[in-house]
Amino acid sequence: MQEQMIAQRQAGLAEPHERPADHALDAHPSLVERPLRSLKSGDAFAVLDSYGDIGITPDTSEGVFCNDTRHLSRLQLFFEGKRPLILGSVIQDDNIALTVDLANPEITGRDGAAAIPRDAIAIERTKFLWKSVCYERIGLRNFDRISHEFTLSLSFAADFRDLFEVRGMKRVRRGETETQFSSGAARFAYRGLDDRVRRTILRFKPEPCQLRSGFASFRFHLKPGERTSLLVTVACDLTDAPAGDVASVMSMPGVPPRDFSRAYQDARRDLRALTANTAKVTSPNALFADLMSRSTADLYTLMTRGPDGLYPYAGIPWFSTMFGRDGIITAMMLLWVDPTVARGVLLQLARAQAAISDPAADAQPGKILHERRSGEMANLGEVPFGFYYGSVDATPLFVMLAGQYLDRTGDLATIKGIWENIEAALLWCDTFGDRDGDGFVEYFRETDSGLANQGWKDSHDSISHADGSLAHGPIALVEVQAYVYAAKRACAVMARALGLDLRADELTRQACALQERFDQAFWCEEIASYALALDGEKRPCRVRSSNAGHALFAGIALPERAAQLKQTLMSEGSFSGWGIRTLNTAETRYNPMSYHNGSVWPHDNALIALGFGNYGFKSEAARLFEAIFNVATHQDQQRLPELFCGFLRKARRGPTAYPVACSPQAWAAAAPFAMLAACLGLQLPAQANEIKLVDPVLPPFLDDLVLRGLTLGTSQFDLRVHRHESDVTINVLKRWHDSNAQVTMIKTK
Repeated sequence: MQEQMIAQRQAGLAEPHERPADHALDAHPSLVERPLRSLKSGDAFAVLDSYGDIGITPDTSEGVFCNDTRHLSRLQLFFEGKRPLILGSVIQDDNIALTVDLANPEITGRDGAAAIPRDAIAIERTKFLWKSVCYERIGLRNFDRISHEFTLSLSFAADFRDLFEVRGMKRVRRGETETQFSSGAARFAYRGLDDRVRRTILRFKPEPCQLRSGFASFRFHLKPGERTSLLVTVACDLTDAPAGDVASVMSMPGVPPRDFSRAYQDARRDLRALTANTAKVTSPNALFADLMSRSTADLYTLMTRGPDGLYPYAGIPWFSTMFGRDGIITAMMLLWVDPTVARGVLLQLARAQAAISDPAADAQPGKILHERRSGEMANLGEVPFGFYYGSVDATPLFVMLAGQYLDRTGDLATIKGIWENIEAALLWCDTFGDRDGDGFVEYFRETDSGLANQGWKDSHDSISHADGSLAHGPIALVEVQAYVYAAKRACAVMARALGLDLRADELTRQACALQERFDQAFWCEEIASYALALDGEKRPCRVRSSNAGHALFAGIALPERAAQLKQTLMSEGSFSGWGIRTLNTAETRYNPMSYHNGSVWPHDNALIALGFGNYGFKSEAARLFEAIFNVATHQDQQRLPELFCGFLRKARRGPTAYPVACSPQAWAAAAPFAMLAACLGLQLPAQANEIKLVDPVLPPFLDDLVLRGLTLGTSQFDLRVHRHESDVTINVLKRWHDSNAQVTMIKTK
């Protein structure tokens, strides 16, 4: 999650030792130069252009990927050797399928006359993913008054590039590839240097009239008004085949694709099952309703079933895998909507928790996973991300999520089941996380191949001093200390629920002591903010950053500091009009086009909004929500991107896109749910059996909304929230199951 530095604010700022860290994202190719479409199912995803093609433009992120490998690098449709004319292209509202409407270009005969006039043949492409297979139906209809005969052709290739190669990394050696063609099918197999065989099988129905290397052609004759279809499937699989040449693997039968219609129905049925018990948000504001629907669709597209439940993969295309930090924060923001996501995240991260020290993976006992990869380069150690633990914040965040999950659900059995993992995580914070014993958790990478910066801002240049010089580790980040504080408070509550009163008392004392140390070491009166970090010499990085806002989210900030910090975060230097920047404009390293030094991230703003809500700054939370909502209205399909540039908002202009931002991205999609909860002061404590709305507000763009299917224990509610100028009313539209559960609006002001 890193980028090369785009620009230095001052000449000569770069120091000789500065360089982008290994595995940095190459800013070429841009993901915003032209419209791209994404599909996902399980561990497979596809990135296509607006025509539904792959690979028309070389060196892009397009392709069909499975388990971090690109199984299909080119699939291009041609009508009589020409590219069809595009009429429309849209991902369906639930993200299940891409539908593209095309028409034939004019085809002239040898005499120059029009053999097939333009727009005579309608071409409809429908593509979706299901069970590691990409299905496509190419529907054809003749709208002319005479019959036409024509050739459709498909150009295709499978390069089996590792995702990190697609991102721009170079490799010295690769494995061997074999290709075979048979009636109605093209088979590709690649034996990687990790001795695993990855296969791609293309099947066509009807069979092509010509099938050769990288090319299939089909001849059609359509009478006036007649319809027909071409069906294409791209199946991806991975096997530990016995040793031998790749050709010996070709004959192994792959899993046959299902019938197109049946697979399509199964994909839709599965999505409906995933979202059946989630809370829904509706509103007369159509743009807001579209945003919440799009966010829900994106989130449950990224959800992947694991051995212990759902896990939200981080984002497409670069991060369609299990990330600890991203999964935890996404689950936190979705707790009021669907607490089962938090349970799945907790159980799967507990299963993957480090048990031994492994410097190559930045792992120590008790540490929570940063990233899991299953591609060839990860298997070979060419990148360290097979099971990689280079996050300093995922471990305390794991404990925070466990506490929030217990409060939301009362599910003590799950907490008992992972209690050893929770204690191991806190032990890591107190030992490996605090090697110098100063009471703060720092990071210091164990290997040069790992991430240099290990907080959520993990660019090589994201942690600096006020003069722009880079901080050197071990580095104690402001937000990490806040997370550790919240983790100890949460663990104290969980310990008491388990009858461990002495442990609860000790954790409470530790949290209080940390809050006092934190205030003394991190507060910088001259910038009215907490320092971004302490460097290896315990010097504070006196830089105004969005990281400080996480101190409000985690609750470590003293009330008098919170009021000052709120003013700093909402000042013009930090608040762009589209959201709070990662770095204030007055800072030396500010660059609105950078990944972490001046850009705006929706999830970052959502956590700050939750912090504002926690400290009673509801109008500021509503202002942030309105800003991020306005960003969504300028996006394709109302989809919030991973991040965007931090330029000042100007009249009659939308926000400026960041060139390699993932879209969809899980924690960006979850941000509107967190911001709505922040504004409403929404609390659902299971033990109290009460839905609380504390000092609720609605932003100016939102007068009315309904929360449907809001669960609390065995109860379910439909609530209407209505704004009357500055006042808000709550009405219970429906309740069922446990009649003892209550809905309460609390006014503290």
